[in-house]
Amino acid sequence: MGPPDPIDDGTSLVGRNPVMARPDATRVEYGQVVPAAPATDLAEPPAPPRASRALPLVVALVVGAAVARPLVERVLDADALQSWSTIFVAICVQALPFLVLGVAVSGAIAAFVPPAALARVLPRRPVLAVPVAAAAGVALPGCECGSVPIAGRLVARGVTPAAAVTFLLAAPAVNPVVLVATAVAFPGRPEMVLARFLASMLAACVVGFVWIWRGRDDWVDKARHRHHTDATRFGTFVETAQHDFLHAGGFLVIGAATAATLQTVVPRSVLDNVAGRGLLGVLAMAGLAVVLAICSEADAFVAASLTQFSLTSRLAFMVVGPMVDVKLVALQAGTFGRRFTSFLAPLTFVVCVASALVVGWLLL
Repeated sequence: MGPPDPIDDGTSLVGRNPVMARPDATRVEYGQVVPAAPATDLAEPPAPPRASRALPLVVALVVGAAVARPLVERVLDADALQSWSTIFVAICVQALPFLVLGVAVSGAIAAFVPPAALARVLPRRPVLAVPVAAAAGVALPGCECGSVPIAGRLVARGVTPAAAVTFLLAAPAVNPVVLVATAVAFPGRPEMVLARFLASMLAACVVGFVWIWRGRDDWVDKARHRHHTDATRFGTFVETAQHDFLHAGGFLVIGAATAATLQTVVPRSVLDNVAGRGLLGVLAMAGLAVVLAICSEADAFVAASLTQFSLTSRLAFMVVGPMVDVKLVALQAGTFGRRFTSFLAPLTFVVCVASALVVGWLLL
């Protein structure tokens, strides 16, 4: 008589009939329990390709464009819209090369410059680390979209929060790409480049010193506990550059459209009235920078187009924009937390406006 048959507990069905097995069934193999692969006939049918789902939308857009063509042609004949189109295209064409260069630099930094490299050169004392971090913004340029995650990685690697905050504010405002773009946007006015550099550096350092005095380390705990996924350097470069270009390019279009609208739709007397009221004009341009959220590589061209406003007002627009706007508030809240943003955003706005007023009064 041979050995008795093993007790059938249902797991043996996996080996004999995989099709009948449950997707979560197991089998015993060489004395170990091994999960069984899901049955192929129980798999869900593949989702339809995205292209087929988008086809009705494309068809609707084509049909709508064909139907609306006569109306569009009549509207485009208007002199005001022709002027709007000229201003809009001019701003975008001037700013686009600098935007592409900026996002390429930002992607290269995210992919090839480890945050630990900056952490090693920063002094341990926060009072000394703040100006060094501001200067590092010149050597490690990038747009504001890329500076937020870099600052988060610095905090996660033990950099003092005051230095990380200073770098977060200085990097998108004083890097060479931004300064060259400013020189191109304001030809024949080198004092605007110098004023932007000094006002931005002053604002970043003042906010960093205020953080040493009033900031709290627990406001950056969210950044300390973030888990960053590993990826290839080329993949990180492509992903970062693509993300920054799509986001910054969209805000550039919005900013150019708003500037063109202000120049063509809003009566010139209204703009002249606001622009000629000194402090009110400065606050108006600073508030506009917060709302428009234009990339720092392109905001100088929008500021240069608003010729009704004084140079100091336009300086405030270029100092505030890279440091505090609606886009940055959302990015900072997602990286560091709401308590961090509720303290930093209003502080930065006030310091930026004050810095622009002081530097503008001295140089412009």
